[in-house]
Order: sequence, then C-alpha cells, then structure tokens
Amino acid sequence: MEPIKLYEIVEAVSGSFGYNADIDVMNVSTDTRTIKEGSVFVCIKGERFDGHDFAQKAVENGAVAVVSERPIPNVKCIIVDSSFKALGSIAKYYRSKFKDLKLVAVTGSVGKTSTKEMIYLVMSKKFRTLKTQGNLNNEIGLPATLFNLTSDTQAAVIEMGMNHLGEISRLSTIANPQTCVITNIGTAHIGNLGSQENILKAKMEIFDGAEYGAPLVTNLDDKLLSQVELRCGEKLTYSLSKKTAGVYASDIKRDENGADFVINYADNKYNARINTPGDHNILNALCAFTVGVRYEIDPCDIVKAIAEFQTDGMRQNKIEVNGVTYMLDCYNASPEAMRSSLSVFKDAKTNGRKIAVLADMLELGEGSRNYHKSVGEFFSKTEADLLVCYGNDASAYAQGAVKKGYDESKTACFTDADELISYLKKEISQGDLVLFKGSHGMKLDSIFKKLTDNQ
Repeated sequence: MEPIKLYEIVEAVSGSFGYNADIDVMNVSTDTRTIKEGSVFVCIKGERFDGHDFAQKAVENGAVAVVSERPIPNVKCIIVDSSFKALGSIAKYYRSKFKDLKLVAVTGSVGKTSTKEMIYLVMSKKFRTLKTQGNLNNEIGLPATLFNLTSDTQAAVIEMGMNHLGEISRLSTIANPQTCVITNIGTAHIGNLGSQENILKAKMEIFDGAEYGAPLVTNLDDKLLSQVELRCGEKLTYSLSKKTAGVYASDIKRDENGADFVINYADNKYNARINTPGDHNILNALCAFTVGVRYEIDPCDIVKAIAEFQTDGMRQNKIEVNGVTYMLDCYNASPEAMRSSLSVFKDAKTNGRKIAVLADMLELGEGSRNYHKSVGEFFSKTEADLLVCYGNDASAYAQGAVKKGYDESKTACFTDADELISYLKKEISQGDLVLFKGSHGMKLDSIFKKLTDNQ
C-alpha cells in the first residue's frame, strides 16, 4: 500500500475523529494478525467475532487508529455508522488514486477463479499485475486486494463473487473496472436469487461502477449471456465452436492432461495448449485470450501464458496416495460445475476402477433434489464403476443415474461422514481413480484427509 494520510480516511468514511489526523497510514486491515506500525484497523462484526473486541490489541500491535461504530476506551476511534461500509469506502477512495490502472473484473457462476488466474498470467506478459488471491472476492476480500495496489502496479485482475442481489454492484462501485468479464450464468445460489434471470441481473451489476463504455467479455455459448445487449460499450465474445464469436476454438484434441486446440481470431490461427483437462478450461483460456487482445498483448505471448496455467488448491487436483489416484474438486459445486468435473472424470484413464464420491450441492433452493437428479442423469454417461453419494440431497444423484440405466447395485448413499469413510476404506483399492466433488460446506477435503491419513 502507498502511504496516505489519516485525514484522507476520515474524509472517505465521513467519520468523526477528535485527534490529530495528519499522520501517515501504511496499511488498512480487518485482521489484527496483519497489523503493523502505521496501520488503521477496521472493526468488522462477523458471525463469530466482533472486531471491536480486538481494537485494543490492534493498537498494541501498532495501529494509529481504528474505524469503529462506537467509542472504545483508550483507543483513537474514527466513529462511523457502519464499519463494514466504511471499509468499502476506504478501498474505493484508495483505488481512485490509480487513474491509469487497467482493472479487469471477473464474475460468473462457474469458473471465475480459474479464469481470473488465466487472465492474470496473460496480463502479466505485458503489465505489472495485481490479482485477487485465492477466492477473496467478497466485500472484505476485495478491499484487502485493492490495498495492495502500489505506484508500480499497471493492471489488476479482480474477482467478484456474490450470493444475493446488490453485492456485485457494491464491489463494482469500489473497484471501478475498466473491463468486465462474465463467464457464464448457472444455478449457483439460485436458492437465494430464485431464477437464472435474477442471477444474470446480479452478474450484470458488474457494470454499476464500471468505467463508462467498459466492454463486456463473455461466453457466446451461454444462452442468457448471448442475448445480453449493452447500452454502451462493446461486447467481446468467445466460444468453444461458434464462428460468429470474436474468438473461437477449433481442431480440439483432448487428452487426459489437457487439450491442444487452435484459437481463431481476426482471420488468424494460433496453436494453443491447456495443461488442465476439461472443455470448461478451454473456454476459460479463450476468455483470457479475448482479454489479452483487448489490451494489445501479442497473441503468441497470450498462448504461452495459457500454457503456464495449472489448477491449485482443491480445484481438480490430482493426488496419488498408496497407488490410488484422487481427483479433488472440493471447493464449490453447482450443476454446471459438477458436469464439468464429471466430464474430466469420464475421460481420465486408470488401471483400476472409477469411483465418484459426490456430495451435496448447497444453496439450490426448493429445486435442489431435481438439480441433483439431473447431475445423476449426466453421471450415468461416465460409465464409472461406483457412485457414492454423501449428504441430505445427494441420494438424488443415485436416483437420476438409475433412471438413465445405471446399475443401482453400484450406488451407495450416506449422510454420516464416519460411515462414508469406513465404506470407502473397504471399497478403494490400488489402481483406482476416485473423484471427490461437492460444495465446500460439505467438507470433503476433511473427509479425504481422514480417509488417507496413515495410509
């Protein structure tokens, strides 16, 4: 973070502060563990913790002031109505200092983190680029990312997530994007939003704080996004096969580890390679290519950047433990994300059996079991040897698979984690390929750890 004056923060949040504010601020944080000399600590109320309870600790660690909703004894407080809103106001003000910043905002129902990572690799070929770390894509994480802007930063790739209407609008207003990316409109969080049309409405809020005339980079293969019309700004499209898109793929040759394909753009062809399997990752690469040419990055450099991409964390990681290969995709789950993972699972090679452990997809609302059934129907095409379901709605995976002809004797359903682990220990053998896929809240990563500990 570049130093700013404390009085700038007081003005940005419209707060009251009864002390000398002509002081340099070197850091803004909501976490006392990152407080250092010259910091401002923002007291955020969470579900489990109230930042006001840690204000004195922040001062002990070097904070020159705290942003709070009430006075705190022996602490210099900038008093505001809402510390949560104040954090966004500080971030918005700080971001406004970087007038020439090339900021790309990325949202979508599925694939936004992988797409963000690919765009970052592409932008880094030409610019000193900042990116959202991990999935810090909410109203706490996005400000934290923006506070990492420095005078050396030329570009930023910022991920924006949401659960409800209005959230992306607030994020966009803080970040002021120059280019807006929407990867797709799926069913994630449909339980909160009610319909895909409302999800589209929520995603389109990305323009609420965007620079005037900012282009939309989007997927022409998505039914709803293909119909979007902008009041101003250009629509830059990409597609897995549609030649009407500005950027599209052809000559796709898939293998277990990724795909070779040709990127078609402006009557030119570029041979490309993605070292992560799945057509959704080809789409992500096409999106990154589209953003790259928007910023006049050499297409050959873009292709090199795409080839450098690797998945991380719990996103389709392959891990081998005692001769068993595990595909871990435990970060998020929606019908679209499940089908993408199952497509990769279907094409993967193994010397043993293929076993899919599918946990609940959360936040799907009243239609949850029907969505699970539809994924089960898709699963039946994988020709896997065993379907193991975990969760309250997961049994609908088995129902959907059996409806499409899958052998019911090859299914097993559990709601208890210990029973699931015990069953898997008996079933899994050396040479098997085992997919773990479900919503993060189902804690499949913990189940995997318990399953493989001491093996």
